[in-house]
Amino acid sequence: MSTPVGERRTARTITPEELPGLAEALLGQGFRVALVAGHDDTDRLRAVYLFTAPRPDRRVELHVPLDRDHPHVPSLAGLSFAAGRFEREMRDLFGIVADDHPLPRRLVRHFHWPAGWYPMLADAGDPPGFGDVDGPYPFRTVEGPGVFEIPVGPVHAGMIGPGHFRFSVVGETILNLKARLWFVHRGLEKLFHGRTPERGVELAERISGDTSVGHTLAFCLAVEDARGDAVSAATQRIRGVLLELERLYNHVTDLGALCNDVGHGILNVHAQRVRERLLRINDEVTGHRLLRGAIRPGGARVRALPDPTALAAVGADMAEIATLALDHSVVRDRFTGTAPLTREQAADLGTLGYVARACGLTVDARHDHPFLPGESNRVEHAHTDGDVLSRFLVRAEEITTSIAMIAALADAIGGPTAESASSGGAGRSGVGIVEGWRGTIVHRVEIAADGTLSRVKVADPSFFNWPALPVALADTIVPDFPLVNKSFNLSYAGNDL
Repeated sequence: MSTPVGERRTARTITPEELPGLAEALLGQGFRVALVAGHDDTDRLRAVYLFTAPRPDRRVELHVPLDRDHPHVPSLAGLSFAAGRFEREMRDLFGIVADDHPLPRRLVRHFHWPAGWYPMLADAGDPPGFGDVDGPYPFRTVEGPGVFEIPVGPVHAGMIGPGHFRFSVVGETILNLKARLWFVHRGLEKLFHGRTPERGVELAERISGDTSVGHTLAFCLAVEDARGDAVSAATQRIRGVLLELERLYNHVTDLGALCNDVGHGILNVHAQRVRERLLRINDEVTGHRLLRGAIRPGGARVRALPDPTALAAVGADMAEIATLALDHSVVRDRFTGTAPLTREQAADLGTLGYVARACGLTVDARHDHPFLPGESNRVEHAHTDGDVLSRFLVRAEEITTSIAMIAALADAIGGPTAESASSGGAGRSGVGIVEGWRGTIVHRVEIAADGTLSRVKVADPSFFNWPALPVALADTIVPDFPLVNKSFNLSYAGNDL
């Protein structure tokens, strides 16, 4: 029997044996696995499976209480690729074992982490000393005449996070690529424990530095869902403006970088000029170039609303840059047909955001799980071949859409500030879903009786999209890897929580 527990959300407590049948039924009804979270309830462990579906917005949770001494659940990896990865993460962090998992090896905890130590358990204590490597890591071996390996990373130039890429190639053609992540497990979800939701904002803003608004908004929506806060339409519209400003400066940055990766550096210089203009607009609006400090549970506050004339000029600039790029035969040739991800592959892997939309999937939380009042029109993209060109064009089209959305939202707000009163409720759970610039972000929180956070689970779109990168790169040449990697632009920080 399902019980209403929040905004468009029901929950049901089940046994491990009931899990596969209920999950299969939900997936058959068009739901997807949005996250899987382990919980330590002191006397027992618990696994929470959140399924979401669009049109209409629906959210279903399955709670599975588990024996602390024998925490086992049936694996859902055969039903959902994403579920299989969440199960591996849950085993590494909580010791909850998914039986009959087809790939039960470690995901988060590298092979120098001690066996039997699960850092998210309440009694885990300080990390023990790392011992001998329990390895080597089982990279897939590709053999044959002329096959050799190219290792890249985990240390990279610049400020991106650490990740290791192992290429198996013949000549310049990539036969197989393995991306190994989680070199920096920050224990971020556990850092939320014991904080008030208001103090949790500073962590949410820093989950992934280029997605301050997306993660903060998902966190605040989850807190408001848990506490039963009524948030005004003006507050939500201000949040929508900030979310689209964040989408704008990131899309502009990456379109320029894609041009740079095929040798058209002058267009990148102009894109970075536009990016700087947007960062200054961000500062005018919020007092922070990365839009921090404007959103908090129950409210939103900005110094001013963005000038629509300035944003229209940004749109015209970027339209010209995109046209100059694609009118250049070398740029278009390098983009077209490079690293295609098919619609079927994208659906099977559970990809999100512009990566999915460039493959023809209509996945967008702005429409599927809206937080803004009123109806919004779904954007129909003209190029959905799943290649670099499609990913470039989808993001160029989204710049135009975001500018129009900001203008409409700002016009409806009528003023720069909005506040909503908090009920201060506790002892409940909440879910927040937001379409960040990379894709759908989901936060699930539980609030203890004293009003502090007892559990925060974060699902960044990069967790879903990283497995798609090696699939798209099959039969692509090694020199195109930087270009393809940038067309996905996945987050290390959002993945390596």
